[in-house]
Amino acid sequence: MVVRKWAGVRERIASLGAVASGREEFGSRWHRWVLEAPLVEDELAELEAQIGVMLPSEYRSFLTEVGAGGAGPSYGLFPVRRVQGRWCWEGDGADMADLSLLANPFPKQGPDPALLDALLAERPEEEDFEDIEDFDTAIEEWDEQWGLLMFAPERTAGAIVICHQGCAQREWLVISGSHRGTIWTDRRVDDIDLEPPPTMRTSL
Repeated sequence: MVVRKWAGVRERIASLGAVASGREEFGSRWHRWVLEAPLVEDELAELEAQIGVMLPSEYRSFLTEVGAGGAGPSYGLFPVRRVQGRWCWEGDGADMADLSLLANPFPKQGPDPALLDALLAERPEEEDFEDIEDFDTAIEEWDEQWGLLMFAPERTAGAIVICHQGCAQREWLVISGSHRGTIWTDRRVDDIDLEPPPTMRTSL
């Protein structure tokens, strides 16, 4: 007997939407408890052929049995759609993922911790400047260095953005490499490196 992991999920989401219609749930104003139509197998095959890698099994089955995106955690799951003949994920920050690097393995570790600590220690503080314009110039230069280190495309190779949590915080699904199938929290906007799932944090 074949057990369908996602059996009944679409119906339960619709029921939740009906129950929550009279009150505001975080993020629901954006996803409105609506799931996009699931992908058919031919569409999934075309998507994977274009990105050059097979998606993790649980995400693949979600896309074909539940929906291509929509209602989900926070502001919802970014939908994957065909746009002008090419497949892509759409949402606030979805374009942060470099689709040409999805077949590359997600890095096992982030930037050199010593380099990261040194850069954070050099972060300008407003109280150290008499002229606010001097501070603005210094922090802009520092932000540029921070961006080069933390937001380099290779830092998130092999991963896609699947969810926006608000305040520029996002979730990445790793689809290539040894961490394939795991979801990492992105709080780089708060000067915090990408974080693995809680069960992995003690082993890295």
